[in-house]
Amino acid sequence: MKTYLAVDIGASGGRHMLGWVQDGHIHTEEIYRFENGMQQKDGQLLWDVERLVKEIITGMQRAGQAGHRPVSVGIDTWGVDFALLDAQGNVVGDTVAYRDSRTDGMDTKLEQTLPFRDLYARTGTAKQPFNTLYQLMAVPKADIEKAQRCLLLPEYFAYRLCGVMGSEYTIASTTALLNAQTRDWDREVLRAAGIPDRLFPQKPVLPGTVLGRLTPKVQAQVGYDCDVVLPAAHDTGSAFIAIPARDDHAVYLSSGTWSLLGVELDQPLTDPKASDAGFTNEGAYLGRIRLLKNIMGMWILQSIRRENNKAFSYDEMADMAQRAGQTDNPYPGLFDVADNRFMAPDNMTDEIKRALQDAGFAAPRDLSGLLRAVYRSLAEGYRVAIRDLEAVTGTAFTSINIVGGGSRDQVLNQMTADALNLPVYAGPAEGTALGNLICQMIAAGDVKNQQQARDMLRKGTNVKEYLPRTDR
Repeated sequence: MKTYLAVDIGASGGRHMLGWVQDGHIHTEEIYRFENGMQQKDGQLLWDVERLVKEIITGMQRAGQAGHRPVSVGIDTWGVDFALLDAQGNVVGDTVAYRDSRTDGMDTKLEQTLPFRDLYARTGTAKQPFNTLYQLMAVPKADIEKAQRCLLLPEYFAYRLCGVMGSEYTIASTTALLNAQTRDWDREVLRAAGIPDRLFPQKPVLPGTVLGRLTPKVQAQVGYDCDVVLPAAHDTGSAFIAIPARDDHAVYLSSGTWSLLGVELDQPLTDPKASDAGFTNEGAYLGRIRLLKNIMGMWILQSIRRENNKAFSYDEMADMAQRAGQTDNPYPGLFDVADNRFMAPDNMTDEIKRALQDAGFAAPRDLSGLLRAVYRSLAEGYRVAIRDLEAVTGTAFTSINIVGGGSRDQVLNQMTADALNLPVYAGPAEGTALGNLICQMIAAGDVKNQQQARDMLRKGTNVKEYLPRTDR
């Protein structure tokens, strides 16, 4: 049986998913799972990339120990974060996480040489403090002088497996350094920001490109050889591949640590209207565009759970939010979940209470009331984003299709259907890993194209429907 291995790494954890095609369906099996998270060191938030490389190798070993010899392996991660490499291919400096505050003021600095309106017209990237552009501007000068290459994290991990450096389109599009029209690095933006051209020597390749084979060292560690494929290396790019939409007027939502809501287009929208509405243009499969809005997402719930010492499961938190809405006097508070104040607060619970008070609401009396506010605010954030998306694209949307871990949250799914007055189709939960696998399967010829893959998923995946309630 021909198998493929997807390594899907998020900000809170990673997983190795084995996939294969059988009887007209795509089948998957989880082989390995591990935790991830940012670490504090010398006042900065960092990723432990060496530990992540070890976890990637361990998961590949587990696949071999289970009797599998995958045809290929592909790695996807969150966007914007990177490793700088010297002439010998060693990491320069620390691998700083996107939630670190080192980028404060970098946007203002860039405005002196490149106004944001012009930057957006070139890259189509919404202004976020964590954009790779601003991160690179904040790197110490000594590290920049030492660096010869910049690889986004999934590209770096692929390099560690095969010894070949390459840039991939979907992950490159998260940087605010890629020209949205040419799909190549924008040299004018690099010069305006003072970033050396040598860090980005090659035009990014499209998802599904074979980068190389495992190095002899990695082969010895995992017990087999295989291709290293660059899938849609941005996790949301992979997730969008695996959304089994029912028509061309569906909105896609990748629901995880971030909620990324949007649609696929053939060409970018980089006009002031899209910019003012906060949309970003990111790469999609076959060189297409994902027009998205970033919403804080499940990160808020993850933080609240951590602050309560993980005393409640996510299902229990959802039940608390639902029950809080069934009382005689439910807490009415709403807040803007897209506000960057929730990026990395010292305490998420306290920050939400302050945001509610800033919005004119009394602080919730208990955790249940606070969770109700979070759930309602997430659903409202989706409603506002879709309203803005309709205005920018001129399209009336017929449904919202949710993939990712958040698609398991039945309470949020129903609240979203109610808030949007649209049907919600939730699943598959492992959409990102599936999209990664689909890229590899198409590259190897096991699946003909993306449409065939989506048709296979629609028939073989458990997708749950949530209809708007009329008795609200």
